[in-house]
Amino acid sequence: MCTSILYTAGDHYFGRNLDLEISFGQEVVVTPRDYRFDFRKMPALNHHYAIIGMALVKNGYPLYFDGANEEGLGMAGLNFDGPAHFFAVEAGKDNVSPFEFIPYVLGQCKNVAEAKELMKNLNLVNINFSDQLQLSPLHWLIADRSGASITVESTATGLHVYDNPVNVLTNNPEFPQQMTNLANYQSVSPAEPTNTLTPQVKLNTYSRGIGSHMLPGGMDSESRFVKEVFTLQHAPAGQDEVENVTNYFHCLHAVEQQKGLDEVAPGQFEYTIYSDGINLSTGTFYYTTYDNNQINAVQLHHVNLNSQELALFPIINQQSIKEQN
Repeated sequence: MCTSILYTAGDHYFGRNLDLEISFGQEVVVTPRDYRFDFRKMPALNHHYAIIGMALVKNGYPLYFDGANEEGLGMAGLNFDGPAHFFAVEAGKDNVSPFEFIPYVLGQCKNVAEAKELMKNLNLVNINFSDQLQLSPLHWLIADRSGASITVESTATGLHVYDNPVNVLTNNPEFPQQMTNLANYQSVSPAEPTNTLTPQVKLNTYSRGIGSHMLPGGMDSESRFVKEVFTLQHAPAGQDEVENVTNYFHCLHAVEQQKGLDEVAPGQFEYTIYSDGINLSTGTFYYTTYDNNQINAVQLHHVNLNSQELALFPIINQQSIKEQN
């Protein structure tokens, strides 16, 4: 399971929590402009926008979990097991495999509007990367530095592109149902509630935060969607980059999954392996991991973006504790 968001505080910060029971050896990967992207059914991209994000590199191919390009367009793939459906190759369509989808979009599009245009003839096809690496059932959040975001879902009824006014995506159910479910929580508030139950009877308030009493707090994707929408809608804007990045990670960590709480198999638990985010204006990529709460940063523009070689930055996964005495 996963959560992806777009946080606005002057600049726009895009990223995600990756929640799984196993790590794949991912690292921060910068794909420069002249690194050749080969696609199974589409023409290769020999020159494209530079991309930074979390990826697993196999046989020289960066399999991006999430990332953003130098123009400030971000994209993340999240688990969508059940509704996700990918199709056979269709003549006359732009046939792209889901493992190619992130570089296909980020390599060519500056913003959400261009991504929408690119996807008008898109067919997400059922082609695995290899026999060992089968396709994952995914849907995607795409966002840009104007503050716009969309959700992309390929189901048995076809490809669907939805405007995403809340800038949040988790997993199942399908996005329209997630939005409908929000109506059940529209009275949730960070403020103290008005007593409309017994207006003539004074009720003793036993705690602060009663306005958020009905907010769900489970590990399930629908609960995380509601809680993250609430968190993001009320998140403050900072005075500088450090404060904004700190606020951004607090938003993601509000729905992080701790070990031992979401059992997916006997004795096996899903947890938040990493959280990441990129300032879509500056290209600075930040991340934390389950074992390292320190915010680490990789600067896109400190890499030679006209190279033909991937730039790899291994994850710093060892906890850093600052001793004061």
